Amino acid sequence: MPKKENTADIKDTQPELVQQIPISQIRPFTDHPFKVLDDELMQDTVDSIMRFGVLSPAIIRPAPEGGYEMVAGHRRLRASEIAGKETIPAIVRNLTEDEAVILMVDSNLQRENILPSERAKAYKMKLEALKHQGKRLDLTCDQVGHKSDGKKSIQKIAEDAGESKTQVQRFIRLTELMPEFQTKVDSGEIAFGPAVELSYLSKDEQIGVLDAMEYAQASPSLSQAQRIKKLSREGKCTQKALYAVMSEEKKDELDRVTLKGDTLRKYFPRNYTPQQMEKTIINLLEQWQKKRQRQNER
Repeated sequence: MPKKENTADIKDTQPELVQQIPISQIRPFTDHPFKVLDDELMQDTVDSIMRFGVLSPAIIRPAPEGGYEMVAGHRRLRASEIAGKETIPAIVRNLTEDEAVILMVDSNLQRENILPSERAKAYKMKLEALKHQGKRLDLTCDQVGHKSDGKKSIQKIAEDAGESKTQVQRFIRLTELMPEFQTKVDSGEIAFGPAVELSYLSKDEQIGVLDAMEYAQASPSLSQAQRIKKLSREGKCTQKALYAVMSEEKKDELDRVTLKGDTLRKYFPRNYTPQQMEKTIINLLEQWQKKRQRQNER
């Protein structure tokens, strides 16, 4: 007697249906942490869509109020709008809120040009989603078990992103910064390390640091940020103390050339990260140095 096929297994291996969904029926993902910019890369995507169409379908889910919510494909959706398309190929999945968050974050973290504040918010959103899932899957665990959920979730995020657990935790700390500080981190005006230290300050203390930075016309070094954090813990983070710390002449001040993010931004595409800007500048300087050497050898 022939073996009966498992219909459930057949269903699981069937490809998902790709549908043409009206763009007007799709709204962005709630609290989407990744900026969708009309920059040069967007124009490249628009040109590709006009020539070849959308090659990779978006992933959407039914929205409670009707229509659909975008999960993976925000840039493709925007590019299709610019290209004058009325529909976009998409796969409709019935995802829970936590499943949608995890898929949204993972699909976007593959991109190269991600700002620190975007990565920070994305890691935090995924962390909360994983912790929610853990509680639902293990409703019988005791109090000690619940305490380990966060550690397991952080480790999962780190493995998926190819980061260390410590680095993921440091990125999540950036979400405790005021938007003004996050913008300065994104532009490279404040380095990542000092920003993490300042994230432990209260909102009022952060406002005080911004004022002290303006007063001193300087950004905090790592050692300065660590001292400000220590002042905060000791209850001594007064405006006078902040002015004193930020007005200090750094040891390497006379030998260092500082280029502020706002000054450099006009020479680079909007989507460039501080790391990409630095790499480009170093490459240009190396080319300039080689040219000078060749001229001196003549």
